[in-house]
Amino acid sequence: MISLKKYLDQAHAVPTAPSHDAGELLPATIAAYRSALQEIGSCSMDACPALGDGLRRTLNKIGEDLSSHTTREDFEASEQCIQEQLQDWGRDAAKHYQQQTGDVKEILIVMARTAESVGDRDKRCARQINEVTARLQRIANLEDLTQIRASIVRSAKELKTSIDKMAAEGKAAIEQLRTEVSTYQTKLEEAELIATRDSLTRLRSRSWVESQIERRIASKLPLCVAIIDMDGFKQVNDDHGHLAGDELLKQFSAELKSACRASDIIGRWGGDEFIILLDCALPEAQTQTDRLRQWVCGDYTLQGQSGPTKLRVDASIGLAEHIPEETMKQLIARADAAMYQHKNASRSKTRSAKR
Repeated sequence: MISLKKYLDQAHAVPTAPSHDAGELLPATIAAYRSALQEIGSCSMDACPALGDGLRRTLNKIGEDLSSHTTREDFEASEQCIQEQLQDWGRDAAKHYQQQTGDVKEILIVMARTAESVGDRDKRCARQINEVTARLQRIANLEDLTQIRASIVRSAKELKTSIDKMAAEGKAAIEQLRTEVSTYQTKLEEAELIATRDSLTRLRSRSWVESQIERRIASKLPLCVAIIDMDGFKQVNDDHGHLAGDELLKQFSAELKSACRASDIIGRWGGDEFIILLDCALPEAQTQTDRLRQWVCGDYTLQGQSGPTKLRVDASIGLAEHIPEETMKQLIARADAAMYQHKNASRSKTRSAKR
């Protein structure tokens, strides 16, 4: 997408007709980009068949709308649309698999309870048959029924042996089932933990943070949300590469965790944006975010191919306190607006200082 926008800038920079090579390059580039969108759609089908078809059709439609007359503004709009679609699909897919994980866990719990009930039933049956065996043995003590007694005693012993074996085998089977269920429950808990974490920064995922916001809103307790955006992060990727950008995100995330309190919830909201949930009123949250800004903003050192590189990192923070009857989206929108207001104010100060 970046190469396409650069090509369009170059193509429109000269007011003359494009060359023959340029006229052939743009359609070929668009075709390659369209194929990439189709491949992403196909991969989404493999990753989550239940939700992949919708994303695939949307991406294909975006690709079909691209043409040789497409402008840079059109590409930027399509890029924004693609990012939003992928983020929405990622959150929906995570919620979908979390729901499936919960369903599987419930099934396993039912199986475990059923196995236990079967074991209890077998024990009750064994006790009852043992009582019958005891009565048969008492009857067999009648001296005037010598042959019958011998036969009954022998049968009773064989019956008791069979019952004891059945009970032992049933107990072993139940213990094995319990062990297997415990193993599966551990794996499910690990899978749930992975689903709640961002793969790069190991902070909480966006979908999990959203669920926590909804839960806190329902509890009607004091709640503030802070949106944090790293200033100039795109330039880091452009100048030093995406690997360096990823390393900076991980270092910045580690600093956020160090600066926050144990009760605060920290998540990666997307790209270079982060979100923090603070279980307190606005004055306390303002004090905390002011301290946090001083902690996370400063010099960071990245290890590149040419050696260590020191970068100055600043961040814009928007804070909003939840008000009664406000939805999660409205709360986050206010925090996001406050963050952009802070960012614009910082840019104005920078431009004034340069003058």
